[in-house]
Formats: sequence, structure tokens, C-alpha cells
Amino acid sequence: MLICLTKTFLQDESGQGITEYGAVLGFVAALIGVAFMSGQGTLLNSIKGCFSAAASNMTSLTSAS
Repeated sequence: MLICLTKTFLQDESGQGITEYGAVLGFVAALIGVAFMSGQGTLLNSIKGCFSAAASNMTSLTSAS
């Protein structure tokens, strides 16, 4: 009985997919972190500029209506 239970446990692969997705998500998060750190602020400033431009456009649209 113990041998049968052990075989079933070792052959059961449920949950393997979620582990792989977690590993990929961790890898992507690490790459994003490296991109932000190696950009020496230029990437961060670009993103801030995009959000500032979007907010400015929204403000001008609101005041125009």
C-alpha cells in the first residue's frame, strides 16, 4: 500500500503548471527590475513624462468641455 501511494504521489503532476507560471512571472519581474536599475533614471523619467502628458491631455479635455 505504501509503495502504491508513493508511486501515485510521484506521478501526480497537478500544480506543476502554476509553479511554472510563477517561475516565469518571477523571471519577468527580475528583468523589469534590472531594466529600471540599469537605465540610471532615464527609463523612469520617460515613464513619468508619458503619464504627465496623459494627465495634461485629460486636464485640457476636461477644461475644454
